[in-house]
Amino acid sequence: MSQFLLKLLALLPLFTSNPVTPDEAAQEKRAQQFSELMQNCTLVGSFTVDGQTAEPPKPERYEIESAVPAADDLWVFTVRIKYGKLDTRLPVTVPVKWAGDTPMVTLTNASIPGLGDGFSARVLFYEDRYAGTWQHGPVGGHMFGKIERARTAAGKPEPTSEEKKTGK
Repeated sequence: MSQFLLKLLALLPLFTSNPVTPDEAAQEKRAQQFSELMQNCTLVGSFTVDGQTAEPPKPERYEIESAVPAADDLWVFTVRIKYGKLDTRLPVTVPVKWAGDTPMVTLTNASIPGLGDGFSARVLFYEDRYAGTWQHGPVGGHMFGKIERARTAAGKPEPTSEEKKTGK
């Protein structure tokens, strides 16, 4: 065989493999940005309870150490849960779906260790805000608030890797 043909055969896998498409690359970037947004952050906001329209929304707070993709649409969120006498840190695996560039956590009748069964939610995240619905058994409502990132010693939000790259 000629040297040219051998070199061509050696390059063949490069032409026949499945390269990352622009859409896949964009989705990987979105997933990385979401993971960074959820790194050492706190969701600080309010929730309502259906049927309690005369009462003001109640405060809520969710501490998130990290969120990383696992397999398919599943992500592992490492969270601190404080509820009643419970104060624990644990990994919670949840599906994350995408509506274009917007991630949404989807729970349907999920079990959360220490809290019980039958948790359902749809929570959208966009820039520094979150909003959604929640259900626990027969009780449900809305939830909404801001995503607060961890702060540096100077009191500024921790920069994301993109901000570190661009210097912004």
